Amino acid sequence: MIGAIADDVTGATDVAVALRRRGIRTVLFFGTPPEGTEPPEHDAIVIALKTRTIPKADAVAQSLAALAWLRTHGARQVYFKYCSTFDSTAEGNIGPVLDALADAMDVPVVAMTPSSPEHGRTQYNGYLFVGEVLLSESHMRHHPLTPMTDSFLPRVLDGQSAYRAGVVTLPLVREGAIERRLAELASQGIRYALVDAIDDADLLTAGRALATAPLVAGAAGLAGGLAATHPQDPAGPASGPTATHPQAADGLAGGSAAAQPGAGQDGVGGCAPAGPAAVLAGSCSARTLEQVAAMIAAGRPAYRLDALADPDPGSLARSALAWYDALPDDSGAPLVYSSAEPVSLRRVQEALGSERSAAILESALGRVAQGLVERGVTRVISAGGETSGAVVSALGVPGGMIGPEAARGVPWILTTSGLSLLLKSGNFGEPGLLLEASR
Repeated sequence: MIGAIADDVTGATDVAVALRRRGIRTVLFFGTPPEGTEPPEHDAIVIALKTRTIPKADAVAQSLAALAWLRTHGARQVYFKYCSTFDSTAEGNIGPVLDALADAMDVPVVAMTPSSPEHGRTQYNGYLFVGEVLLSESHMRHHPLTPMTDSFLPRVLDGQSAYRAGVVTLPLVREGAIERRLAELASQGIRYALVDAIDDADLLTAGRALATAPLVAGAAGLAGGLAATHPQDPAGPASGPTATHPQAADGLAGGSAAAQPGAGQDGVGGCAPAGPAAVLAGSCSARTLEQVAAMIAAGRPAYRLDALADPDPGSLARSALAWYDALPDDSGAPLVYSSAEPVSLRRVQEALGSERSAAILESALGRVAQGLVERGVTRVISAGGETSGAVVSALGVPGGMIGPEAARGVPWILTTSGLSLLLKSGNFGEPGLLLEASR
């Protein structure tokens, strides 16, 4: 059984759907479940944490708790899921969490890669590329919480970890020499091996080489490669939704592959859930800004949260909900957003501080989500990993079934309460995604 620990909510949905595409029956939990929780029938469990930017000690403690729960429930392979843009500065948590997991499992060398070619992320000679440019030259250099200014991943990881990192270069991957290189690195006292991959075939090769590795890390791409080596559900892929697993109806996340719409299939553009929708956007990524602009250009009602004008999250949320209450019934799904261009973002951060401004806006968006659901919204669409974590926490959602994908790596989460969530990583989706998903 595969047990995945994701450092944010949208990353968890991305890795869960990567497993599901391979016919792996996947259960998704938001947070480590309480003791005594028995998940439905499954081949994989994904635990979504919100540890990417919290204090290191807290990130380590939460990750170790998730590890203990997964191992208690039969995980033979643990996958630490981080972002395909390796979101983590010198003060970041990828290194400390990996150190803690590897120490707890007594693993001498851990292979990983953030490569996710379907999203334009590739690793070559240890350098991470976003499309055709280096990570440090991409929009990620402006990220408000984890600005990525170094593209050479071994150096980034060395700055965070108590151990050294090396590279498995592309020629070695394509020669089938990954395992030999891992042994070499381990003999040199190098604990982390960043595996080059520039296409899906490279990820499948890596997945085969790492099929029995107890601990692996990376983005959803490598998780898909690993899943290809695992036995699939003997019932085969499902072609549509069926009844929720009876245990899931008691508040547990997930269900069997047969209970997951489109399991094992592409699923993009499948039958999306119906009901009143609202969009909440907090990511300041270039793609989310395009998606916000597309909604506004289409005439959707839009309300911007301004922490400079009002730094009280409760007041911000009340004003947004009062605006929502005054909308005409036929106005279409609304957008409440705090996403801002780099110049505006810097102005807010200089006035309030990066951490305080982020906390204000995340809290406000979470409260808005609560208010919208209380007012009858049944489809909540969230843009941004931190935003999605705040929304899930505010709504108290324990988990859900993986439904059809609105875009690659962006599945609907179908909860037992009738609420449907679309939790989008800031960089994912085409410019029209938020507009189309909220129709």
